[in-house]
Amino acid sequence: MGKIVIIVGNEDDLKYIEEAENILKEFGIYYIKRIFSGFETLEPVFDFIDMAEKENFDIIIVCSGVSTHLAGIIASRTTIPVICVPLPTNNIATTDLIYSSVQMPEGVPVACMSLGKAGVKNSAILAIEILSLKDSNLKEKLKEFKKQYI
Repeated sequence: MGKIVIIVGNEDDLKYIEEAENILKEFGIYYIKRIFSGFETLEPVFDFIDMAEKENFDIIIVCSGVSTHLAGIIASRTTIPVICVPLPTNNIATTDLIYSSVQMPEGVPVACMSLGKAGVKNSAILAIEILSLKDSNLKEKLKEFKKQYI
């Protein structure tokens, strides 16, 4: 049914991903979450990407405030689709967070969601939409789920 990784930039960012976790659980989607800083050595990130590829994860969601560049770093090292969610922070202006999320170089695609909790929730829904392309049961459940937003 699909496997998803949710990555956050630090422990404080964990509070933002609860809604995404609830949606993934509601759909029965297997996921794991990890904390990686984009400001420390990147070897643990690269090792994790290698593991995610070997374990056939389908989508990586990166939710981060200060480390919004982390989604691009990850996307540059894998063919697994990457979804980025910029999170609010007091350290960086909101526009800078968004720009660092959407301004990826050619050949490094990253799907970018809106800022904050709505973006996190939408990242889970987008991930399920991607997975539903190969799962008709998931697609039907998603259609019902999305009726609440119409």
